[in-house]
Amino acid sequence: MAPADHPFWWGVSTSAYQIEGAVRADGRGVSIWDTFTHEPGRIATGETGDVACDHYHRHAEDVALMAGLGIDAYRFSVAWPRVQPDGRGPVNQRGLDFYRRLVDDLLAAGIAPVLTLYHWDLPQALQERGGWLDRDTAARFAEYADLVAAALGDRVALWITLNEPFVHTVFGYAMGVHAPGLALMFGALSAAHHQLLGHGLAVSALRSRTGSPIAIANNYSPVVVAGGTGRAEPWVGEPSDADHAAADAYDALHNRLFTDPLFGRGYPSGFDLPVADGDLEVIAAPIDAIGVNYYQPTAIRAPSTPDSDLPFDIVALEGYPVTDFGWPVVPDGLRDILTRLHRDYGRPLYVTENGCAYADTPDDQRRIEYLSSHIDAVQAARSAGADVRGYFVWSLIDNFEWAEGTSKRFGLVHVDFDTLVRTPRASYAWLRDRIARSRAEETP
Repeated sequence: MAPADHPFWWGVSTSAYQIEGAVRADGRGVSIWDTFTHEPGRIATGETGDVACDHYHRHAEDVALMAGLGIDAYRFSVAWPRVQPDGRGPVNQRGLDFYRRLVDDLLAAGIAPVLTLYHWDLPQALQERGGWLDRDTAARFAEYADLVAAALGDRVALWITLNEPFVHTVFGYAMGVHAPGLALMFGALSAAHHQLLGHGLAVSALRSRTGSPIAIANNYSPVVVAGGTGRAEPWVGEPSDADHAAADAYDALHNRLFTDPLFGRGYPSGFDLPVADGDLEVIAAPIDAIGVNYYQPTAIRAPSTPDSDLPFDIVALEGYPVTDFGWPVVPDGLRDILTRLHRDYGRPLYVTENGCAYADTPDDQRRIEYLSSHIDAVQAARSAGADVRGYFVWSLIDNFEWAEGTSKRFGLVHVDFDTLVRTPRASYAWLRDRIARSRAEETP
């Protein structure tokens, strides 16, 4: 079928640790992010996610905000330590019941639940046994997936196994700026493999419990080849063969490493991964869609020093406005990655995250312009033939933004972190009207 023959989902996304709070409520166990945020110096603002947005107690209010937007679907994540406090063993019924109530409320509001099983909040007890560096964590993840699917089954419209295994591997295990805070560099690659192995095992567990479609959400970044002469400036001279080779190496790490094996192509060459017999067949368990998280392209050139630990240098992508994270705003990058994924893998696509961090202005115009231009990029990709079936804004509400604490605001809804009062921004009203208009025109 052509993309136009499928319904298009408008949605918003969040994640458990970033909004739920209530970290000690109803038998929830400790996650690696609970541990990490309580270590001095880990979070820029000195905050933790102990309260965050208190979505755990205010979810009905947040579902009402979603209903006011007129969205079709809500992507949220389940906190593994709420369901299995130690990452193994019997279900914590009180924790699982929270997600039953959330799904009930979503369905009553006419909103399709899109459930992500893992958005980085590994139970601390599993981390103490090695975390994703330990092969056994993949098996534990499949058991957890089975427990959640047994409870929610076909009431979930789309299942997503993992969120951004690239980011979790690089920031959490290679560089140490996210939980669990390990700085292993290329020694972190086993965490990548075990996450993908866990994904494959979870797909099989889900298939035995549900007929709903299954996907994985990867962070994708188009790679721009930058020229260089070894000096500090990012744009000096035309790209050389070495620059192109560096860009290929980065693309293999960021994009292909986490997608090729899903489709039976194995890992790109040059990576030392702990692959056992049968692993690649497990990882390639058929999936129904790819979740695409897009924020920015990455500019790459050859290393500026011969003894560099990496086969590439990441450099500034100049000539574009930037968000408060310093990320360049390049809507065409979203169009390009969607058309590439459609061409290379031939699966339906959902933009499962796209958004921007901006400090408040009276008219919220920068956020509106960002969203408008990226929605236009989705439409351009669909017009070019890409089978894109949904667009989810990151995020519904301001949240605990990982290592940045609450200093970076992505929400369509402002959150006062002292009072937890929610106040819709102008971009909320703009998106509500854009969704209504798109339905009338039958186009994103």
